[in-house]
Formats: sequence, structure tokens, C-alpha cells
Amino acid sequence: MNNIGKELLLAVADLHQVPSGAYSIRENAKSIDMKSTKNIEIIKKSDKSGIDIIVKDNTVNESMHMPVIITEVGIKEDVYNDFYIGDNCDILIVAGCGIHNSDDGESEHNGIHSFHVGKNSKVKYVEKHFGGGKGSKVLNPITNVEVGENSQVIMETIQLGGVTSSVRNTNASLDNNAKLYITEKILTSESQTADTNFEVELKGENSSVDVVSRSVARDESRQSFYSKVIGKNKSFGHVECDAILMDKAVIKSTPEIVAECVDASLVHEAAIGKIAGEQMIKLMTLGLDEVEAEEMIIKGFLS
Repeated sequence: MNNIGKELLLAVADLHQVPSGAYSIRENAKSIDMKSTKNIEIIKKSDKSGIDIIVKDNTVNESMHMPVIITEVGIKEDVYNDFYIGDNCDILIVAGCGIHNSDDGESEHNGIHSFHVGKNSKVKYVEKHFGGGKGSKVLNPITNVEVGENSQVIMETIQLGGVTSSVRNTNASLDNNAKLYITEKILTSESQTADTNFEVELKGENSSVDVVSRSVARDESRQSFYSKVIGKNKSFGHVECDAILMDKAVIKSTPEIVAECVDASLVHEAAIGKIAGEQMIKLMTLGLDEVEAEEMIIKGFLS
């Protein structure tokens, strides 16, 4: 892996070296290194690109890293990764993709991740996307989640620069007492586009979902956020979308909540606005110039 690849690996997976625990590292549409552990088994798919990750029952305090790095122009790939999480588990999964183009061509990675989470388990899933260099960098992740009884899934999705175009689709189904927490952070600039679509079915009794999206759109970039929460049982759903709009950018937020049970409680909150003038003035009186003040506000908003 060259220096650019190492920088991308650090950006999307916070890795300076080969991680401890289970891992699968993919570079330029090829698997370059992979390691299973006693409790986390990684199996290459035989019919298409991707892997199966099988986590045994009672696996706790273990991690799985699976970064994707693209440093060659012209690559376009669909990768299918399926996670089978057993009962009584507590694990961390760190994924993400970094693309760096050396010229004006296009590279694209579409990761399709499906999670099947057993009972009484906790899964934290972190997914970071980053683009660098020239040309077009396209990332279209699809995440399908089935959360078992008394389990919880915590998802953090981060895209803070350089991605030309992205369409993020997340579909989830929750069993009894299951919980799903999603935080999303997106920054677009120039003519970049980012589309996010969430659809969650609260099937189980006392299931719940909490989605919080923070985004900043600059220059002439465009963003759209669509969420649909369906309460099919006694359940709770909360979706919050806050965005800062700058320059000539456009942001669209579309909520949809569907209650199919009288005991379903569903809430959607959305706010889009510009940076408050008093915030700028306060920071500038402390010695920052306008650009520095603006960057500090954005950094704090997306932290």
C-alpha cells in the first residue's frame, strides 16, 4: 500500500497499522488481507464480491475492521457483506471507504451491508467516507439491519468532504424491545450531492429508533434527507434533521411517519438555517477572522 492508501486508511478507519482482532482490508477492488479470530469468522463469498462475517454467541469486547481503499481511477464495484451476529454479543465494527483519484476519471464503490443481529446483543457500527484528489468519487452505501429481541444497534455514518456523489439507503426492522440509534454527519461543497434515505419498521413491542442527522451544505452543493418510520406495534420513533445552509446550496428534508398501532409514538423534527450572525460576531471579537469563525462553527456543529 502506497502513502496515499495509508492516508486513506487512517481517514476512514483510524488505522496506522494492521488492527488487532478480526479484519478485512480491500484495495482497488481486491481483498489484500484478511484475518478471522476464534469468535469472529470471515468467509469470502463464492458467487459475488464480498464476505460473510459470523460472530459466535457470547462474543464480547471484540472488534472487526473492514476498510476499503481505492487509489486507481476507473474502478466501479459492488461489494456484498453479510453480518451474522449471535446472541449475547457486544462488538465494534468499523467500516468505511476512501477514494483518491489522480486524474479526472471516476471511481465508484457501492457497499451493501446486511446485519442479522440475534437476541440480547449490542453492535456499534462506524462507517466513514472520504474522497480526495481529482475527478469523480462516488459512494452509494446500502445498509440493511434486522435487530433481534432485546438487542441494540448503534450506527455512526460520517461523510465530511471530498465525495462527489453519494446515495445512502438504510432499511431496518426491529423486534421486541430492540433499539436502533443512528447519527449521521455530512459535509458537502462545490457541486457535490448527498442523498440519504432511512426506512425503519418498528415491528416489535417496545421497539424504538432514534435518528439524528447533522449536515452542512456549502457552495452549490445539494443534499436531500428522507426518512420513513413505521410504527407497527407499541413503539417509539424519533427523527431529528438539523442542517446549515450556505452560499447557493440547496437542502431538502422530507419526513414521513406512519402509525399502524394506537400505541405507536412517532416524532420528526427538522431545522434548516444559516449560521447565526451573533455567533460569528462573538468569535470574531475573540480574535478570529471571518473564515476561521465560520470553520469553528461548522466543526462544532458536526462534532
